[in-house]
Amino acid sequence: MAFPKMDDIRQLSDQEIADEIVAVRRRLFDLRFQKATRKLESGFHQFKQERHRLAQLMTLQRQRQGAEQADSSTSPAVTETAEAQQA
Repeated sequence: MAFPKMDDIRQLSDQEIADEIVAVRRRLFDLRFQKATRKLESGFHQFKQERHRLAQLMTLQRQRQGAEQADSSTSPAVTETAEAQQA
């Protein structure tokens, strides 16, 4: 299985990204549990793929949160500056 592309992830909504993060974390937990109980005999590459997917999802989620905060924080500041200049 190839690594997922960021373009595919960017098409997801915020809720879908949050749901996918939970699912990937669950898959990682299951993989660690299988490894600890020696039920995972092969497929150790899945750890790297799942961690990579989780990093992509969390990066995009953080970028979107940063963009939302930047939008909300600049709007009141611009309004307050304009009002101060008029007074």
